[in-house]
Amino acid sequence: MQRADLLKKVIDSGVVSVVRSDTPENAIKLVEAVVAGGIKSIELTYSVPQANAVIARLVEQYSETDIIIGAGTVLEATSARLAIIAGAQFIVSPSFNQSVAKICNLYQIPYVPGIFTPREAQEALTYGSELIKLFPGDIVSAQMIRDLKGPFPYLNILPSGGVSPANVSEWFEAGAAAISAGGGITAPASNGDYEAVTKNARELMSAFHHSQANH
Repeated sequence: MQRADLLKKVIDSGVVSVVRSDTPENAIKLVEAVVAGGIKSIELTYSVPQANAVIARLVEQYSETDIIIGAGTVLEATSARLAIIAGAQFIVSPSFNQSVAKICNLYQIPYVPGIFTPREAQEALTYGSELIKLFPGDIVSAQMIRDLKGPFPYLNILPSGGVSPANVSEWFEAGAAAISAGGGITAPASNGDYEAVTKNARELMSAFHHSQANH
């Protein structure tokens, strides 16, 4: 049941924050700023230096909370296994990879691959992915979710790219299971403004709650 429980946590959280950074220290500050804004699901990308150590620290830091820490930009099975050993509770890729899917299935960790076509969606489902990342979302728009749910009505879709407080309701009305956002939340950190990151996170969470109230 571990995978099902972890997947439910990610979907119930509503919003996944993608955290990229040039240093481990800034990555941790970013996560703290995002969490302060109310976001509970964190995708720490493998582009962060010493990503495994950062994941392990974050998992320990938030072990007594309902915050869930995942690894993103995972491109092959070795990185996936190392992330899982470090404590990652879900794995995200920009595209689908069979070997990553298999290692996640072996360890009962949710695998959220990026897809852009019906064929990719079908392949991901075939290998056991129960949540699919629609990426890049800013190219296809919310209508893509409706189109995919025609042949795949049971598909859980996480749009990533182009998600903002202004269009959150559009994504959920189209059938999104949850939403994912990166630079739209974290960009002010490049100027050291972590308070603005928290503000962005709070605004996105507010838009999420508003969209759910109107459903």
